[in-house]
Amino acid sequence: MFVSNRRTPDEAKNAQAFFGQGMSDYEIARLTNVSRSTIQRWRTHGPPRRARGTIQPMWRPAEPDVYSYLLGIYLGDGYLARASTPSPVLEISLDPKYPMIAGECSASIWQLAQVQAKVSQRKTPRGEAIRLVATSPLWPSIFPQHGPGKKHEREIALEAWQQSAVDQFPGQFLRGLIHSDGCRVVNRFQVHLASGPHEYAYPRYFFTNLSSDIQGLFCATCDRLDLRWTQSSHKNISVSHRRRVARLDEIVGPKA
Repeated sequence: MFVSNRRTPDEAKNAQAFFGQGMSDYEIARLTNVSRSTIQRWRTHGPPRRARGTIQPMWRPAEPDVYSYLLGIYLGDGYLARASTPSPVLEISLDPKYPMIAGECSASIWQLAQVQAKVSQRKTPRGEAIRLVATSPLWPSIFPQHGPGKKHEREIALEAWQQSAVDQFPGQFLRGLIHSDGCRVVNRFQVHLASGPHEYAYPRYFFTNLSSDIQGLFCATCDRLDLRWTQSSHKNISVSHRRRVARLDEIVGPKA
């Protein structure tokens, strides 16, 4: 029996309904009458694009909480490669000390774009890193902040629909930013009193990013959640007030 190689978005949608259910590409191909290689391509690269000349609907997140988190990750450690080609690539670099963050990023990519991220480790000038790579024609619409050069060398501003998602889920946005470009540390200092030297220690959060625009997004979201912050340096924002640190602990959770 001849089966056309041209597949429609509806056929892809029917096949994608089986993704994430633990079924193999072969099983899905048998159920949908689509070749295994095509199922594999859709799982990896996303659904087929519409024919030229048709208008694609604007992409908007069905799950704004998931989107707010991945947006924070993207602004910190993500970028789009080959953004102007039919198959743009999202690349995210993460610290290998926190494999659960990599797992959450992979799950978020799947939920938003229905593509499976490839995870690998690579060496960078700063050491080892986990590299997530996912190909989808949707990325330029999902992350309209993409552009040539480094983020801190160009303007970064959210679209109205992105800001709406962040306003709905500011904690998730902060989680993404801190998971990518933030850390929780314990500051220690010693003072000399009449009774002798005393050491004090207190936790604080740092968000480190060279883009003043991305810093501004972080600070505005902190303001929305009543998290007092200070500018520690040209690239560092810190949250050190005890009650605010405890609140951030609830929002971010342990990095793992």
